[in-house]
Amino acid sequence: MTEHQVFLCERLQRLGFTAGTQMKLYGEGFDFLSEPIVLTDEVVFVDARDKKSGQARCVRVPLPIVQMANASSLITVAMKRAS
Repeated sequence: MTEHQVFLCERLQRLGFTAGTQMKLYGEGFDFLSEPIVLTDEVVFVDARDKKSGQARCVRVPLPIVQMANASSLITVAMKRAS
């Protein structure tokens, strides 16, 4: 995982995408079972349990949220390199 992807994962965790939290995405309620899984800078998944059916599944973090977190993490990485 690149330094940028590490910061992206940390930013998403601060936004609530972490094990043990609950969130409504795509019109469904989920209990998150894992930390974010970063595949690329724009493709991030989290393991979650569907509240309605109880089934575990891999849910993609919505792209606008990933893009917002990406912008924040790019600034953080740039600031770290500058110091």
